Amino acid sequence: MRQVPVYLFTGFLEAGKTKFIQETLEDPRFNQGERTLLLLCEEGVEEYEPDSFSGRNVFIETVESEEDLQPAPLEALLKKHKAERVLVEYNGMWMLDSLYQRMPEAWVVAQEFLFCDANTFPSYNANMRQLVYDKLKSCELVVFNRCKPTADRMELHKIVRAANRRCDIAYEAPDGKVEYDEIEDPLPFDLNAPVVEIKDEDYALFYADLSEDFEKYDGKTLRYKGLVAKSPRLSSDSFVFGRQLMTCCANDIQFTGLICRWPDAARLQKGQWITVTATVELKWHKGYGKRGPVLTVIDLETAAPPAQPVATFY
Repeated sequence: MRQVPVYLFTGFLEAGKTKFIQETLEDPRFNQGERTLLLLCEEGVEEYEPDSFSGRNVFIETVESEEDLQPAPLEALLKKHKAERVLVEYNGMWMLDSLYQRMPEAWVVAQEFLFCDANTFPSYNANMRQLVYDKLKSCELVVFNRCKPTADRMELHKIVRAANRRCDIAYEAPDGKVEYDEIEDPLPFDLNAPVVEIKDEDYALFYADLSEDFEKYDGKTLRYKGLVAKSPRLSSDSFVFGRQLMTCCANDIQFTGLICRWPDAARLQKGQWITVTATVELKWHKGYGKRGPVLTVIDLETAAPPAQPVATFY
């Protein structure tokens, strides 16, 4: 089955998506005559100028509602125009899963970009955090346009990195000059220490970093506070050790934890707060059903709940 590359442009109204797509399709380096389906999922302030595109190979279609994102209609539009690739200007008020889960099987997202107005982005994040996080979590590049010299780049940087530690960040000034983010993100704990001490307020960052790169934690000794969880799939000498984690809002709070081995695990109570010092070993475990980090307890003691029981990135 021939794969169809999808170029996904996300962001809220007046974020600069239309302008960027227009310039991209005018660029002969990107547009070399490939038959292109451009899906518009919102009505923006700016309008496209198809006559300026590099060639007459771009076919614009509108998706009126989130419910219209269905495999059959999308595939029909592709066949209608005999398109080789798809560009999507996505509606910032729609969740990305609506697209990802309903794209035709052969459609594969090749690149995902997020465009933001640097002046309004903090407000969007404060008032619509779930929608903002949804657009940040999987993008490859975040472009903050209209970025004045007085803009607080550290604030913008922190918001992005709370959701996505891998994407690139670009700041575009009103005059069009672009600078890329070079702010370093050192971890708030020392991975080279004999015992890596993870503070209560750093659990979310620790778990996110661990999830992105298991390998660098293999063989490390960690010490941190968490909750006991039990699972019938685990043997009597094992339990799950972790915390409730809120990624963007109260609706997405979920328990995140690692399998932990301790001979006296049966004595522990579900929901009990403990502080554990343990070594990490990457190996296959039936509790994961795959290879993953398994903690072996060196020391364990009961503990008081942290000041903020639900871990967050803020």
